[in-house]
Amino acid sequence: MDKVNYLLRLGDNALVLSQRLSELCGKGPALEEDMALTNVALDLLGQARMWLTYAGELEGQGRDEDALAYRRDAHDFHNVLLVEQPNGNYAHTLMRQFFFDTWHYFLIGALTQSTDQRIAEIAEKSLKEVTYHLRRSGDLVVRLGDGTETSHRYTQTAADELWMYTGEVFNYDSVDEAMVAAGIAPPAAQLRQQWLDHVSDIFGEATLTMPSPDAWMQKGGKQGRHSEHLGYLLAEMQFLQRAYPGAEW
Repeated sequence: MDKVNYLLRLGDNALVLSQRLSELCGKGPALEEDMALTNVALDLLGQARMWLTYAGELEGQGRDEDALAYRRDAHDFHNVLLVEQPNGNYAHTLMRQFFFDTWHYFLIGALTQSTDQRIAEIAEKSLKEVTYHLRRSGDLVVRLGDGTETSHRYTQTAADELWMYTGEVFNYDSVDEAMVAAGIAPPAAQLRQQWLDHVSDIFGEATLTMPSPDAWMQKGGKQGRHSEHLGYLLAEMQFLQRAYPGAEW
């Protein structure tokens, strides 16, 4: 059961962030960036399908990736709070993406060495995508942070406001620790140090001030305790399957 819960966390993180980014389709600040945001959303959706498919198989209750995505209530989702935060302005969208991408890149890299062969295979398939995601978001943080006075101010504000949501991914509970003990997932301390080092490097290039790593952090999403934002997101994402269960194209 611990492994199913861990897979749901991986799948829900990718699914919810994909849905958030898809809200921006046709609304990007420039055509190239509009296409990039949509492509990242599609990448994450593909990863979510792989994680949720595996979770459904291990669960053994006949639920496939569609059932897990569209027929669970908010308290049954296990994504971290960071990914459900609203898009806000472009600086908020980008900073949320950068914080997630940094953790996601190091996590996926470590999962390629997982003792669970299926998890390692999914991570290997995803690694090229998450490498691009991190390179893109990091580059844009530098461009905005070290850009104009206005872009710097907006980017710094986004970093300060979203920082409280970054610690949850390193706040391991019994599910995470069971995966570490089984050699399936990497330890929190390893990921946290890699995350802090990379964020510090990018913030230095972007002339941004990095908030304190010891600041108070939000938590609860992995255990199903979410902000009000997730309910609204799911209401839109799940509408068709809720209104017409089993509907197919």
